[in-house]
Amino acid sequence: MNNNELFYTILKFSVKIIVLFTALPVHECAHAFAADKLGDPTPRNQGRLTLNPFAHLTLWGSIMLILAGFGWGKPVQVDPNNFKHIRRDNAIVALAGPLSNLIMAYISMIIYKILLFNSMKETDITYYAAIIFYLAMIVNISLAVFNFLPIPPLDGSKIFGAILPENIYFGIMRYEQYIIVAVIVLLYPGLLDVPLSVARTAVTNVFDFLTRWVDLILLGTGAGA
Repeated sequence: MNNNELFYTILKFSVKIIVLFTALPVHECAHAFAADKLGDPTPRNQGRLTLNPFAHLTLWGSIMLILAGFGWGKPVQVDPNNFKHIRRDNAIVALAGPLSNLIMAYISMIIYKILLFNSMKETDITYYAAIIFYLAMIVNISLAVFNFLPIPPLDGSKIFGAILPENIYFGIMRYEQYIIVAVIVLLYPGLLDVPLSVARTAVTNVFDFLTRWVDLILLGTGAGA
């Protein structure tokens, strides 16, 4: 491994640590915020309506984020009996988590494009800052894509569960603990890398398209300078 490869390896690891202490807490706080707004005070009473990372992180979810780029926080507990429309509101609470990661990824891409446009060369500090935001964008997209998988206990299972017949949904949820173990077994050797990478690339391309306005503004500013 040459110096450049070592540098980027350290940079990627550092960004994962940053994301661990930002994206995962935002993700879980988004769940808590949505539940609170929908009438369930359980997350607030349990101290989950906070951005304090130590209220949300779990050992294995954190380790998987560092090693595989896909991880999870401590699940936010809700009492569905406090919701007016249980399955719909459960789905909204579940959606809030990965949606927060997509918002963070979108903002990161905007900042990345601005910094990259203003960097003078690849050794410029602005260039390295751009790379940090690019990697943060990728990890946030990865988290969102992973959590959208329709398998318990991931958020996708609750979103997908809103349209499944109740007997099928609750039948699947009975095996939630076994399914997450199977997911970890598949994640660690990289057996899910290809489908997750395809989905991540697709979302990245969509965000690139949705931030074309940034490119146009920057090019216009550069042309007028």
